Amino acid sequence: MTRVNEQQEFAMRGSLFLRWVRRFLFIAGSVAILYVALTLLHAKLYQDAAGNALEKQIDAQEQHKVSLPQAVAKEGDVLGLIEISRLGVKVAILEGTTSQTLLLGVGHIEGTALPGKPGNIGIAGHRDTYFRALKDIRTNDVIQIQTATGLTRYQVDWMQIVAPSDTAILAPSTDSAITLVTCYPFHFIGSAPERFIVHANKI
Repeated sequence: MTRVNEQQEFAMRGSLFLRWVRRFLFIAGSVAILYVALTLLHAKLYQDAAGNALEKQIDAQEQHKVSLPQAVAKEGDVLGLIEISRLGVKVAILEGTTSQTLLLGVGHIEGTALPGKPGNIGIAGHRDTYFRALKDIRTNDVIQIQTATGLTRYQVDWMQIVAPSDTAILAPSTDSAITLVTCYPFHFIGSAPERFIVHANKI
């Protein structure tokens, strides 16, 4: 009888433990879903605010009828808007490439030409958010960059997979071009070992 009672007590403890594990997993899952939802909402609201900020920059530029002095861009400043219509990509270009900046948009890579200016413009984005669609990009696709000074159109001429240490793709250029950078492979779990590069020349 004592052995039966011990087995019943052990079974009850096991059942209680499983109930607590289920509750914990449910709460942890709910918190994770809420965090993702709030992050996406924050990014959406920021994108709307970035679009409004760019419109104000354009209005100010048009009212003055001349180019305004270019202020030094700070991390997170809105520099423009990039659009790849065929892929449904339309996202704000922000200054810098910190983790926080790339949660809110795509980032201008320091040391490369500024959007809307001559030279090689480097733009980075996460493969699992704003630059996810780059997996379907093709040569001859058109990329548009809107800044306060105007709209510039580029045409994709090549794509390439490189090592993270390969910075030659961001070298200065006398031609007007853009270089998009994201992690590769697109469906890799964890820190991706390579980089997917899209290069486009001004039309």
